[in-house]
Amino acid sequence: MGIRARSVALVVGLAASLVVFTGAVADGKSSYDSPYGYDRTWNATLRLVRVDLGLKVIEKDDHNGYVLFEYRSSESSKKTSSGSLELIRGSTKSARPDDVRVVAQLPEMPRSHEEVLLDELARKMRTEYGEPPEVRPPVVPDVPDAGTDPNEPSN
Repeated sequence: MGIRARSVALVVGLAASLVVFTGAVADGKSSYDSPYGYDRTWNATLRLVRVDLGLKVIEKDDHNGYVLFEYRSSESSKKTSSGSLELIRGSTKSARPDDVRVVAQLPEMPRSHEEVLLDELARKMRTEYGEPPEVRPPVVPDVPDAGTDPNEPSN
C-alpha cells in the first residue's frame, strides 16, 4: 500500500471514528479522563506521541482535538499500524467542568496497547504538572434561615 493510499485510509478511518464519537462517547474504547484541562492535556498528548514514544504524527488538529499517528509496538518494532488519540471537552461526569476525556484507538492492536498508552499519558501528566487539583465543592453563601411565616397557619 502506497503512502498516499495509507493517508487516505487514515483520513477515512478518522472520519468514521468521528461519526462514531458523535453518539455514545468512547463505548468499547479505552479512555482516560484528564483533570488537567484541555491545553495541558493537548500539549502532553502531543509530546507523548512525538517525543516520548518517537512515533510519526500523520495529522493533528488542536482545535478539533485529535492526533493521528503511526503506532509501533515495542513487541514488534518493524510493523506499524494506525493510531489516534482524541480529546473531547466536557464529556466527563466529574465535578470538574474543564475535564477532558482522551480516547485512544489502535484498531489493529489488542486493547491492552491502548490502555498502556493512556497510562503513560496519565503518568506524564502527573510527572509534569503534579497531582491534579482537588475538586472544591461549590461555595454556598451563608444565608440565615428566614424562619416560618407568622401569617401562615401552623399544622
